Amino acid sequence: MTVTRRKLIEVALPLEAINKEAAREKAIRHGHPSTLHLWWARRPLAAARAVLFAQLVDDPASRSEAAAIDDPDEREHWIRAERARLFRMIEDLVKWENTTDERLLKAAHEEILRSTDGNPPPIVDPFAGGGTIPLEAQRLGLEAHASDLNPVAVLINKALIEIPPNFSGRPPVFPGVAHERLGEWPHSTGLAEDVRRYGKWMRDEAEKRLGHLYPKAKLDDGTEATVIAWIWARTVTCPNPVCGIEMPLVRSWWLGKKRGKEAYIVPDVVDGPRGKRVTFRIGHDVRSAPAKEDDGTVGRNGATCISCSSAVDLKYIRSEALEGRMSSVILATVAEGNRRRMYLAPTDDVESAAGVERPSNAPSAAIPSKAPSFRVQAYGMNKWSDLFTNRQLVALTTFSDLVGEACEKVLADAEAAGWSTGKRLADGGSGAVAYADAVATYLGFGISKATDYHNALCAWRSDPKNEGIGHLFARQAIPMIWDYCEGNPFSSSSGNLGDQFVWIGKVLDRLTASTSASAKQSDAASRGFEGALISTDPPYYDNIGYSDLSDFFYVWLRQSLKGIHPEILGTMLVPKVEELVANPYRHNGKDGAKIFFEEGFRRVFTNARRTPLKDYPIAVYYAFKQTETDTEGSASTGWETLLEGMIRSGWSITGTWPMRSELGNRMLSMGTNALASSIVLALRPRPEIAPSTERRSFLNELRDELPEKLRELQQGSVAPVDLAQAAIGPGMAVFSRYSDVVEPDGTSMSVRKALGFINQILAEVLSEQEGDFDPATRWCLKWYETYGFNEGPYGDAEQLSVSMNTSVAGLARSGAVRSGQSKVTLIHPDDLPANYDPQRDNDITLWEVVCHIAKALDTVGIDDAARVMARAVDRVDLDSAKGLAYLAYSIAERKNWSPIAQLFNSLVTSWADIAAVARDHKDEVPEQGQLGLDELY
Repeated sequence: MTVTRRKLIEVALPLEAINKEAAREKAIRHGHPSTLHLWWARRPLAAARAVLFAQLVDDPASRSEAAAIDDPDEREHWIRAERARLFRMIEDLVKWENTTDERLLKAAHEEILRSTDGNPPPIVDPFAGGGTIPLEAQRLGLEAHASDLNPVAVLINKALIEIPPNFSGRPPVFPGVAHERLGEWPHSTGLAEDVRRYGKWMRDEAEKRLGHLYPKAKLDDGTEATVIAWIWARTVTCPNPVCGIEMPLVRSWWLGKKRGKEAYIVPDVVDGPRGKRVTFRIGHDVRSAPAKEDDGTVGRNGATCISCSSAVDLKYIRSEALEGRMSSVILATVAEGNRRRMYLAPTDDVESAAGVERPSNAPSAAIPSKAPSFRVQAYGMNKWSDLFTNRQLVALTTFSDLVGEACEKVLADAEAAGWSTGKRLADGGSGAVAYADAVATYLGFGISKATDYHNALCAWRSDPKNEGIGHLFARQAIPMIWDYCEGNPFSSSSGNLGDQFVWIGKVLDRLTASTSASAKQSDAASRGFEGALISTDPPYYDNIGYSDLSDFFYVWLRQSLKGIHPEILGTMLVPKVEELVANPYRHNGKDGAKIFFEEGFRRVFTNARRTPLKDYPIAVYYAFKQTETDTEGSASTGWETLLEGMIRSGWSITGTWPMRSELGNRMLSMGTNALASSIVLALRPRPEIAPSTERRSFLNELRDELPEKLRELQQGSVAPVDLAQAAIGPGMAVFSRYSDVVEPDGTSMSVRKALGFINQILAEVLSEQEGDFDPATRWCLKWYETYGFNEGPYGDAEQLSVSMNTSVAGLARSGAVRSGQSKVTLIHPDDLPANYDPQRDNDITLWEVVCHIAKALDTVGIDDAARVMARAVDRVDLDSAKGLAYLAYSIAERKNWSPIAQLFNSLVTSWADIAAVARDHKDEVPEQGQLGLDELY
């Protein structure tokens, strides 16, 4: 009989290290693939890299070396040591600085080869999106295949994994550049340099043609300054017939709030030949600055006329906009000063420079009328071109035309450099024509990226840390903006055209993979998976409307790149009907959307189940929380849909791992299946002839199997905060190995009820671990659960001590409690004495050791905690100590004692590091305890 080799992802992962780097990655910009082009809900690179490695690498317990060791203790020690070695490799792999470490990546690839008999399977991501998973597969030396229905996603994947290897190691062709530096141009550095050079040529050429539309600001001293942005406000006519002023709709009058450099707009109502109008000047006196209640003229409930103070309903503003009677007025000009922004009052020439005609070749495609995350249609913005000013449309269409001109220039320069002409990039070419297409693709990305900053829905940010132009997609929506800023693409500030190509070049500089890969447009439900291993991040129910949002960029990518990618950019807009999102407006309401999503999800994974690789688990990411309550309690609808869909599609769940990409300590609820940033599921195909079982048998198997699996998770240093989610994996492995779990009334058990049983038995297993503790520790744990670190009656303490076969006096001698005046108090870790030495403790308890290690870690650091651990190794069972920390956390979390929960959570997540340092204290430990130190990992 063939024995299944369990992979690391099915047994243990160094979650804390992965989560730490995933969270840190959010602050990294330079060279990060997210700066190639915007995409929504990207998975962190660190998480994808770790998951792929763990999908392919054997858990040490499944390796033949482990089976060859006869002695159980020796085998267990070898397994622990090997897991620790693999954990250290993963901990190195997930660091951003190591993404270009070819030595480390080669070592990781060799580890993968060792576990795959030298023939790792190709990796396929059928929902490739922003390209994280295919990129990381390629980085690990694996054959990567990306597909997506969305053409914007397909282009992103081509730009990340398919195009760069075709031109790896080639020097740039821009005239004179190849000889400017000594040595070779490894990987994609030559391509990166050409993108920067031709991008600068495009920027300079555009300024020659459009510079007159972006005049410099004239200062009082007669000098000029480059403009960063012009700030505008939308206007409607005041409905008060006595007033009738063109009233500005302003969210905030503030321009800058840096201390000593404050600036704000001051509106003045003045009389003119055509009646009253509003003029604007700049104020700097903080004493006269707008108060919160006077800051702006429009809010969620409506607007206020600046002249007559009439309240104006939003319905009126919408009706005016829909009738084409909404206009705009200039509020201020922002110019580049000496290490500061300069704010200038508007002048007539500034407004006239913006008064250009709309270009005839602007994108004419319509915005979906009912897109749920859009608010602009209610104000008459029905075409994508309506989201831009006329000046922005002139600039963007000119930039798009320049992409084609740059492509011709690259072709001529490549041929002059000796390249053969060859075929087009879309036809699989790798010569001069294909290279010109490739460079043009990245230039087109630069224009598309720039639209995020060059549209009429960008707010000016006045806060001290981010004073400047805000971009549109701060979140996954297109909101209505009243006052907006029109950036100067030829400045050196946010969103300027030149920087777009610099950012893209930095991404290409860091792409070191040279193995070929493919990216294609395909529906996940109909594509084939034969011979490939799935690792994917599918859509999350109705969380993000990718197709509606990506149309914003698609219309501009199509404008500049349709001739280069005719098949991908052949449709007027992004395909939407087949998109696997539970979209109510597209699928006849909420119920229809739910049916569409669930049936589509099952089709995808039923299709994948037809040709599975039986030696490897697939990996599926999930990241959404939608809670509903019914007779069975509260649960996450999307989460259950995912699990039900997988099980009904013929998959068995073998692992669930919380991947947290948010900074800070977030305490997840152990009893409610609260979701982390994302959950990664490991799944294997369930046998076609899988039997059914009854509820009693299911519960018995849970009680039989969960304790050992829980021990593996705890030994793997899964944080207590993540334990409930990680334990779902082995629990659902029992549930999903059966074709059906039958309730006593003959109905099928739901996933929701199964999750409830898993949580219930998890709590039982944790409680049963108390049997490994000494009597005094069991007393401390029960007292802690009842009173925490507060006072309790002496009578209760004495009664509990009798049942635990200990005494209050003995507990006081051990240093665990204080007793006096008919009260007993469990001593808080903060109040424990410093310099504790377990070797000199004549009344030692496991509770006391754990609290001292936690205190040392929290107040001094790992080295001091390691000293306590090393000195305790021959006095207490440190495996039990770790289990006690888990229990102490779970009680604190359940009681909402956040600070103490964080203390014990930090102890467990740092356990491996403390143990590693503890071995350095070996000389301080009595000889009989040194073997125990060797067992630590």
